This record gives sequence, structure tokens and C-alpha cells, in this order.
Amino acid sequence: MSTITASQVKELREATNVGMMECKKALTESGGDLGAAIKLLRERGMAIADKKASRVANEGLIASDVVDGGKIGVIVEVNCETDFVARNESFQEFVADLVQKGLEIQGSLAELYRSDLTAKIAEIGENLVIRRNDRFDLQGTGTVASYIHLGEKVGVLLEVGCGKEETVAADAFKEVVKDITLHIAACSPEYQSRDDVPEDTLASEREIFAKQAEGKPENIIEKIVKGKLDKFFEQRCLLEQPFVKDGDLSITQLLAGKGKELGDDLSVRRFVRYQIGA
Repeated sequence: MSTITASQVKELREATNVGMMECKKALTESGGDLGAAIKLLRERGMAIADKKASRVANEGLIASDVVDGGKIGVIVEVNCETDFVARNESFQEFVADLVQKGLEIQGSLAELYRSDLTAKIAEIGENLVIRRNDRFDLQGTGTVASYIHLGEKVGVLLEVGCGKEETVAADAFKEVVKDITLHIAACSPEYQSRDDVPEDTLASEREIFAKQAEGKPENIIEKIVKGKLDKFFEQRCLLEQPFVKDGDLSITQLLAGKGKELGDDLSVRRFVRYQIGA
């Protein structure tokens, strides 16, 4: 049996855009014959599948799961080209399987399951992309929760912390966690708090607000800029956003109120919000 070199694998990969492991396997089976290896990959649908990779995949599904009593949560977005495929049972099973894989291992599912994706592309006949995935492992006392909305086009993964183990089982705690996932899905915060906003973003916003106030006295400009920045934080930062179910409460005030009711301190530790194509 001939030895397959790295340069041969590279050449086949460049010719077909198929993963390195599949290229090496095809070269081994073809005795190092590049043309035969390309034919093998084409017969298996892999080279054909990868030619579809240039087509835009802006439909798809978002799926999630939380296990072990709220200690581990995963969210995954997989894109396809058409809504028809997004409703395809085989595609939906593929996405659900990826979620379960994400519960078992850490890391990028796109990298770890590239060959599985290629095979699914060949089966379905559209470009598919494992766009992103996140996994939250509970950090301290609290819970991880998820929410999928709008025909599986929007999804949220959230971790809420508390100080007491008994709080986690309380209905009031479960309710506020659910409410915050709904709020994130509906209101699309970009940051958790004002401390998370990048300094270059703040500098740009300050410059814009100052330009808008040009011609006014300096002390008035400062007040205008501060007021507009506070409004910016209220719109973009989860903890300062008005609660979607009660606009008189910010999320910070909601957490404080529920914490007082429960005799505990509640906090949002982290969240992600996925939206198909966003």
C-alpha cells in the first residue's frame, strides 16, 4: 500500500474543498491516484456537496436543550437555503442531534462535525452551515434556561444566579428566569450592562450626540450627551431595558424585586440571543 503524503491530501482538498480526513481516506482507497480519489468523492456526493457551499444559506433552525436540572444548556443555529428544507424532517433531526452532541462535548460543532455536515448536504441537496453554537455550564448556584421563539427562528440561552440552593426550586425564581428569556427574545439586547459596551462604540456615540448638539453652551452639550447615552444604554443593555411585561420596571429592578420576595440576591450571569440570519 502506497504512503499518502500531506501534499497529496492538500492537493485533493484544494481540488474538491472536501475535509482533510475524507481526502486522505479517498486517496488511501484509490492508491494515491488523484483522479480516482476525486471520482470517489464525487460518487459519494462530497465534492458535489462542497460546490454548493458558495450558495447563500439564510434560512434554518435554532434549537436548544437544558439538562441536569438546569446545570448545562446548549443552543445551536444551523442554516439552509430555503424554508422548505428548514421544515424537512431529516434536517430537523440533524439539528436536534447536533444539540445532543453539544451537551456531550465542548467546542465548535462546525469544526467537530464537518464531515457529518458534508454528508447531510449531499443528502438534502442544499448548502447547509452550522453557523454557531454556545454551551453554558452553570457557574455557582442558579440555573441555565433556554427559550425558542418565532418558528424556531429566534433562540435564547440564559444563566441566572442566586445565593441559596432553595431559591432554585422556588416558583417565583423559575417564573422570573422564564420572563427574562422571553424579554431577551422580544427586546434583543446587545449587551448585558453598560460596562460591556466597547469603549470605541461609546466614543463614536458621544461624538455623534455632541455633533447633534453643536452650537449650544458646553455645559448644555454635556448634559445632552449624557442624556442620550443613558437612552442608548436603556435601549441596548439588558439590565437597563424596561421589562417587556411591565415598562415601569427595568430588568435590574425586576431582579431586585423578585430577590426581595425570595430573600435572595438574583443576577444575570450571561446570555446569548440567536436570530436566523442576524
